[in-house]
Amino acid sequence: MTTALTRVQDALARAAAVRPKVGGFPYLAEALRRAGVTHCVMTVPAGTMLYLTDAGAVLAQGEPLTGGMTEVAPFDREALIAALRADQAGETAFPEFVRGCWQAGVVRYDVDLDARTCTYHGAGGDRYVESYVHVEI
Repeated sequence: MTTALTRVQDALARAAAVRPKVGGFPYLAEALRRAGVTHCVMTVPAGTMLYLTDAGAVLAQGEPLTGGMTEVAPFDREALIAALRADQAGETAFPEFVRGCWQAGVVRYDVDLDARTCTYHGAGGDRYVESYVHVEI
C-alpha cells in the first residue's frame, strides 16, 4: 500500500474509534487532518470520496446513488440544512446523509480540513458553506 492510502485508512479507523454518534463529524475531520489530508471531495451521485493528502490522492468508491441518465434536483438550501442537522444529531448514518444531500440538489461537497469548512455545490452554481468546530482527539 502507498503512504497516502495507509494514512487515510488509519485515520478512518482512528476516527471510528473516537467519534461520538452525535456531533461526530469534527472528530473524523480532525483524524483526517492529522493524517495529512487537506481536502475531501465527495461526488454525491457517484458515491466517490477523493482524499487529497500531502502524500498523494486516494479515491474511495462508495455506492452510487443513480445509474444512467437522470435529472438533478434543484438546489434546496433548507432541505440540505435539514439533512445536515439530522446527521449532526446522530439521526442518520452516512448513506442517508448522502441521499439527503442528493435530494437537496447537491452534486458535490468539498471539505477544507485546514479552514474547517464544508462547501455544498448544486449543479447550477448554488452553494452553501458551513464551518465546523475544532476538536482535540
